[in-house]
Amino acid sequence: MEKAMSHNPNTNACGESDSAVVPTKCPNKGAVRPAEGMEGRALAKKNHDQASTCRTQSRESVSQGLAGVRQAARQGKGKKVRFTALMHHITVELLRLSYASLRKDAAAGVDGVTWEQYGTELESRLKDLHERIHRGGYRAQPSRRVYIRKEDGRQRPLGIATLEDKVVQQAVVTVLNLIYEEEFQGFSYGFRPGRNQHQALDALNVGLRRRRINWVLDCDIRGFFDNVKHEWMMQFVEHRIADKRMLRLIQKWLQAGVIENEDWTETEAGTPQGAVVSPLLANVYLHHVFDLWVAAWRRKSAKGDMIVVRYADDIVIGFQHRAEAERFWRELGDRARKFGLELHPEKTRLIEFGRYAKANREQRGEGKPETFSFLGFTHYCAETYQGGYFTVRRKTIGKRLRAKLREIEDELRKRWHESIVVTGKWLRSVVQGYFRYHAVPGNFAAWTTMVREVTRAWLRALRRRSQRDRFTWQRFQPIVKQYIPRPRILHPEPGPRFDARIQGRSRMH
Repeated sequence: MEKAMSHNPNTNACGESDSAVVPTKCPNKGAVRPAEGMEGRALAKKNHDQASTCRTQSRESVSQGLAGVRQAARQGKGKKVRFTALMHHITVELLRLSYASLRKDAAAGVDGVTWEQYGTELESRLKDLHERIHRGGYRAQPSRRVYIRKEDGRQRPLGIATLEDKVVQQAVVTVLNLIYEEEFQGFSYGFRPGRNQHQALDALNVGLRRRRINWVLDCDIRGFFDNVKHEWMMQFVEHRIADKRMLRLIQKWLQAGVIENEDWTETEAGTPQGAVVSPLLANVYLHHVFDLWVAAWRRKSAKGDMIVVRYADDIVIGFQHRAEAERFWRELGDRARKFGLELHPEKTRLIEFGRYAKANREQRGEGKPETFSFLGFTHYCAETYQGGYFTVRRKTIGKRLRAKLREIEDELRKRWHESIVVTGKWLRSVVQGYFRYHAVPGNFAAWTTMVREVTRAWLRALRRRSQRDRFTWQRFQPIVKQYIPRPRILHPEPGPRFDARIQGRSRMH
């Protein structure tokens, strides 16, 4: 029908006959006829088949020039196409969008400028920043070193960039994402537009249940962000990026150094955790060190089934045969050392896991199948409630739940003299945030533990506010019902959600 319309001289731009009594206005949707016509103007010339703007996967409006970058990357995939002119896409408008996308409550860098302070004279600041970027006057400032406590008691270093550096980095990431999203492998999920932890968890769960997986290699790269080699990083970026000004920007951020206790330290290796550009650079590094290599290994060397799921530097690989898993482990260690990385000798381990693990271990007189942790959940072999078929269940990692409860108790001590309404609203937001991530099927024990312990901690805090305790459990119950959410499942089963997302296009694992 569309072909007939396009060759009919008696039809207008909307595909309607000229003999119609009332001409209709066509929206800018190409040759698609509107469901309900509107009276008015004729179609804008040469504007019916292309929108003026497009949207990135992160839902940000971008120019048609950026859409051209994505199209060129898609057409040049696998052909080693290098982009020689990208800096002209760093416009004032893109810098403005980058500023708006940053967290408003983030900590300030070494210059002490916050998001709100930078926005007081936003337009003049962005124009000056744009001018300095394009004439080569922009200088990256050192990151401010801070430490956050890890679950095991150690300190994790973070680098807080200045707000101006964050704006430029976010603009560069927006441009480079259009290129690398056409390059990255499907089993890579970390810090990518339109992807998240639960998609990685779904892919892993589906792969373990549907494929013939009997062994799982749980990989941990020791100090990945601190050991990235700058020379290799720049070589990897130059595989696709040939714009010298863009390369100089990336090099400036890598070599800007950190300031700790007013002392500047040069960074000869690594990318600062906390910088806007670090997740993308980490993905580029691991794409060349791991993703391309493991995809070729699976295609050329694997005889049995094999699945791969990677979220940043957290990697889980499933194998059908133990011999292949052990060989892969050895070769992966050699591959990592070549590029300055090392598999953690204690945290990287091979375990028997799958539908036959329980029976095989019982036959050998061993205990239950071992478990492994990935993205905050402990994965373990289980059976369905109906039929007793093999399945994979997930529960919140115990030490992380205990650490979260300790954090809430410490904060409640600081809030002893706040009103019940203020503390209740804060607790509700904390519990809801916990549920949004952890409320997966089969994790009910963790939810009930969270609610029970938070409720008890709040009651203890209220009772300690005064020597005359007036809070009985009966009086406290209505307050709990008002502010503490009840546990409920917020995520569907992994299989249906995974199938709905990919719709048969790709295995994605």
